[in-house]
Amino acid sequence: MAFCRAKTWFSRSFSSLSSNPLRVCVVGSGPAGFYTAEKMLKAHQGAEIDIVDRLPTPFGLVRSGVAPDHPETKIVVNQFSRVAQNDRCSFIGNVTLGSSISLSELRELYHVVVLAYGAESDRVLGIPGEDFAGIHSAREFVWWYNGHPDCKNLDPDLKSTDTAVILGQGNVALDVARILLRPTMELAKTDIASHALAALEESSIRKVYLVGRRGPVQAACTAKELREILGIKDLNVHIQESDLLKSPADEEELKNNRIQRRVYELLSKAASGPSLTSSGQRELHFVFFRKPDRFLDSGDRNGHVAGVHCEKTILKESVGSGKQIAVGTGQFEDLECGIVLKSIGYKSVPINGLPFDHHKGIVPNIQGRVLSNTTGNPTLVEEGLYVCGWLKRGPTGIIATNLYCAEETVASISEDLEQGKLPSTSSLPKPGREGLLQSCMRGRNEKSSEDKSKTGNHSEKGFTYKFSSLSRKCKKGRKVQRKT
Repeated sequence: MAFCRAKTWFSRSFSSLSSNPLRVCVVGSGPAGFYTAEKMLKAHQGAEIDIVDRLPTPFGLVRSGVAPDHPETKIVVNQFSRVAQNDRCSFIGNVTLGSSISLSELRELYHVVVLAYGAESDRVLGIPGEDFAGIHSAREFVWWYNGHPDCKNLDPDLKSTDTAVILGQGNVALDVARILLRPTMELAKTDIASHALAALEESSIRKVYLVGRRGPVQAACTAKELREILGIKDLNVHIQESDLLKSPADEEELKNNRIQRRVYELLSKAASGPSLTSSGQRELHFVFFRKPDRFLDSGDRNGHVAGVHCEKTILKESVGSGKQIAVGTGQFEDLECGIVLKSIGYKSVPINGLPFDHHKGIVPNIQGRVLSNTTGNPTLVEEGLYVCGWLKRGPTGIIATNLYCAEETVASISEDLEQGKLPSTSSLPKPGREGLLQSCMRGRNEKSSEDKSKTGNHSEKGFTYKFSSLSRKCKKGRKVQRKT
């Protein structure tokens, strides 16, 4: 895969292109970033696109968020690889916005900056005991079994308990439950991280609870994901028949939503199926109409989670929205467990100099154009600054959703260029990639010098070797790919 570019390549490619090309930087190399780059390359023949990422490897959510037993979903990386192989496109890893380079510096180097770095944090419940040991976010767990460098040392304790509680019933929650319950001999055939496979092979987890605030009619998963987890061999599925009773409001929801209707049908079929009771049987429990109130502390291991204290809920129609929301009844019950995984949503992270709506967790924008504040005033636009993906619309949708999101953002960029809202490349040339590399090199050399003065064992030579080593690995990977 052609992601690494040597300086000689840079100078050679520049000579064959316009002397003053449109310089575009896309921050984030997940689906939103690559779709944006692809659309920009097609829409602007003279543009040069640099995709930067804080990690040394590209593909973002496709690499670290898609379950290892979903290889068909990862096929999209072939399309992204072709984008990166375009002579007018480069991937530059190990560049952290806000650390390696500031947003203001990046905007000085490029005519257009598109922020597409997604959502790399988690929402919180804000209830007592949320900091107990044994409680993790689903994002951390997913990153752990996918080998993401940020979570390779997560080390979830899967040996000390036979029961896990997953808060949430969306696709990510089902992914996590499936990885916990699927036979490891099947997972061994996937690209799951070796450390995760080893831990799962020794796992004592036999029972998983999927807990949702609302009912089966409102379950946030898709039929495909649900069908897959229900199809796990020798899995005993538990669903309370009483939870499947529908109100008139439920009937109205199902009438207007084919996806929800199919999900409800699958859950109903699973509830009426035969119950398996063999020894050591793995169990999946769908728990509806419950919301976490607090986490229970273990008496044996102080500060470690021992369960979830849940409040029972009922549905009431939200005034004006037409949707049903869960409200507490004042009745409670406990779900005992030794590990909790919170699948309650991802959250984007703000950076210095970037307008950010903390309530919605997005950058304020109109059709991808970043606004100067959160008022929504379309006249207060940040020149040359755009947004795409989860940072633009929130953590919703599937991978393909980012394609349409990127099309809208690129259309806004094209419109601004045509209307003269951005400076012309001839009147204001920008250094782009060369300037970025020089800036990052300068910043790292300064840090290296600082570290050297503190420890006496750092050198610029080591920094250079890191880059040449990465280049050799990329070339080796390309040769392997061509052989296969």
